[in-house]
Order: sequence, then C-alpha cells, then structure tokens
Amino acid sequence: MTTISAKGFVREVQRMCGTATGRVLLMLCLMYFITYVDRVNLSTAAPVIKKEFGLSNTELGWVLSAFAYPYALFQIAGGFVGDRFGPRMTLGICGFIWAVATVLTGFTGGLASLFVARVMLGFGEGATFPTATRAMANWTPKGGRGYAQGVTHSFARLGNAVTPPVVAALIAWISWRGSFVILGLISAVWVAVWVLYFRNDPKTHRGVTQAELDGLPAFDTRGGRGKSAADRVPWSRLLPRMMPTTIVYFCYGWTLWLYITWLPSYFVQAHGLNLKDSAMFSFGVFFAGVIGDTVGGMVSDRVYVRTGSLAKARRNTILISLIGSLICLVPVLFVQNLVVLACCLSAAFFFLELTIGPIWSVPMDIAPKYSGTASGLMNTGSAFAAIVSPLVAGYVIDVTGNWYLPFIMSIGLLVLGGFCAFLMHPETPFEETGPVIPAGRTLAAE
Repeated sequence: MTTISAKGFVREVQRMCGTATGRVLLMLCLMYFITYVDRVNLSTAAPVIKKEFGLSNTELGWVLSAFAYPYALFQIAGGFVGDRFGPRMTLGICGFIWAVATVLTGFTGGLASLFVARVMLGFGEGATFPTATRAMANWTPKGGRGYAQGVTHSFARLGNAVTPPVVAALIAWISWRGSFVILGLISAVWVAVWVLYFRNDPKTHRGVTQAELDGLPAFDTRGGRGKSAADRVPWSRLLPRMMPTTIVYFCYGWTLWLYITWLPSYFVQAHGLNLKDSAMFSFGVFFAGVIGDTVGGMVSDRVYVRTGSLAKARRNTILISLIGSLICLVPVLFVQNLVVLACCLSAAFFFLELTIGPIWSVPMDIAPKYSGTASGLMNTGSAFAAIVSPLVAGYVIDVTGNWYLPFIMSIGLLVLGGFCAFLMHPETPFEETGPVIPAGRTLAAE
C-alpha cells in the first residue's frame, strides 16, 4: 500500500481531470468537501457564537444537532428521489438549498433563527450522499466502488480538517457572519458547474470515451425518468436487508458526530486553548481522517480483487476500523499531555474513517438498482446519531462537567458496531421477490 502524500494527492486529482469519469468523480469529491465545510463551520465558530448569543452547552448542543433532524428525515426520501429523478436534478436542487442556508446563517440574530438556518441546511444536504451513491453506481466500475467511496469521503474529512483554521482565519478577517456568506457563495458555484457538466446516463455525455463506457455497468434506462408501479422500491424486503448496516453506521456516526460537533469546543473548554490553537489541533485530528477514508477504500477493493469475497473486503475492513478506533480512544480517558492526547484522538479518527469506503460500497453491492434508496436507509443511522450525539454530549457536559463520559459512550457503541458488522452480508445479493440465495464467493460469480 502506497503512502498518502501531498504530491500523490495532487497527482490523483490530475489523473481524475483526464477523463470524463474522473472529472465526475472529482466533482463529487468537491461536493463532499463543500458539504462538510458547510456543516462543520458552525462547530468552529461555536465558541464565538455561544458568547455572543449567551448560549449554554445544552442550547449549543440543540443548535449543533438542528442540522441532523431534516438530514435524517430526508435520507430515505432523498435516496428515493435520486433514484427516481436522477442525480443531476436532485443534487442541483439540494445544492441550491444548502448554499442559501449557509448564507442565511450569517444573518441570524439568536438561538431561534440560528436553529432554523441549520434545519434548512440539513434539508438541503439530506439527499446528497445517497444521490451521489446513485451517480457512482452509474459512473464507477464495480471493482472501483470502494475506492470511489473512500476518496469522496476523504474529501469530506479534508473539509473537516481545513474548516477550523479557515473559518478561524475568516472570523479574524471579516467576522463569523461574513465567513458563512463566503462559504455559501462557494457552494453556489459548485451547483452551477454540476448542472452544466453532469449527465445521468454516461452514454449521453459528450466527453466520455468508449473505453470508459466498456468498464461501466449497464445503465438502467428507467433511472431519472420515473418508475412504474411495478418497479417501486420493495421496502418490506429492502429495509430488513439494510438494517444491520444501518445499525453499524449509527455506531460509527455517534463517534464521528462527537468529533465534528464538539472537538473544537473540547480543546477550548477542557484544555483552555484559544480559538486559533483549538483550530490547529482540530485540523491535525481531522486530517488523519482524510488518510483513513482513502486507505479504507483502497484496502477494501484490494482485498476484493485478491479474494473475490465481498464479505472479507467490506466486513473485515469495517471490523479493523471499529476495533482500532476503540483501542486508540481508551488512552484519551487517562492521558493529560495535550500532544499525546491529540495523537490518540488522531489515531482513533484514522481508524474510524477506514469504515467509510467499505460501508458505503455495501448498498451498491447488495442492491445496485436501488443504491440511492439503500444508501439512504444506511445513512439514516449516521443521521440519527447526528441528532442524539451532540445533544447527549452537551447535556452530559453541562450536568457533570465531565468531558470524558461522551468518549466512554463512543467506546461502548464501537463494540456494538463490531458485533453487528457480522450481520451485514454484502456478499448476498438483494432479491426483490422470493428467497434470498447467497451468491458465490468468486469474482466470476460476481
């Protein structure tokens, strides 16, 4: 496995720009990056906003979780819309909504308006990841799905990493309000480029080559045009098939959202750092996730190519991820040295993010025809975690003054996620009717 370097990252971006499929993947990477900047920016600005609006940790927890209510609600519905109307229209509309919501956040005047702006952001971003998965199902070869999911989510974690120092710099330059306006306008630029460039069917794209088309799966001509009653999503069978994956993703999401929403405030309140120093420590921790996302997807695909087993490629990588994160979180409960503490948090986040590539490949492995809906079902787990994790953490910190209890909860949920990973069965294809028959374990059978 090659190491990830700045030069390697630049070369990979250049490689993407050379083909139509690569450019589509790069645009999705930028979307993941921007959406995470727009959802994490509030966490970085939270200490300043908390002081200006006079909020308690519990009230701040409500605001930090406000994004997640519509985000969770629209995961399944958004995935269904993406399957039905196609990623081009769906992501275009969603992007417009989240761009406006980000700009409006800069004009809020208190707890209520801030809460409403974050709810609007969650509404706009609710369908993005399931719909992006639908786009990848059409534009990515099967053997490259783990990598595609890993690299797009690595851009999301890159958004996590750069947001604290960037937003801190913007706050120092033009205030926290101005920072939200600028970030919202950047989102609007992406929306315009996406609508102009992307096509739901790769065959209708002027820039795609025959060699690229030969490596892509057959396009479902019904996608993006609506489906007849006979082609409606078989919810009664799809829901139980995806439920174990949803539970695993909830367990992962609890720790993810603890990091995303409370890490900058943790460094400020628990260790007495200023906003600038907190941003730099947060950057280091989140950047470890950038590497973890990419490595997890690459490892998962490599294992699949070598063994032909989706169970080993997806489940085993996820198990290593959750167990490794658990082990690295334990020292956080006892270590006092800030540098060592940051290293432990970084290692835990690196292992946690190994989950992303393989677990987002599972909906495409199980039900490619309904990959948008299936990934929406799965991402509901993380979206629900995005509601309860910030709220519970804020309440526990207010009541007990103990910053370690939320991490203890994370350790327990990582254990639960490891057990549930054995119930996912990505190697077993989804059957719309009749009994579920396990697939063969070889590449030929796939």
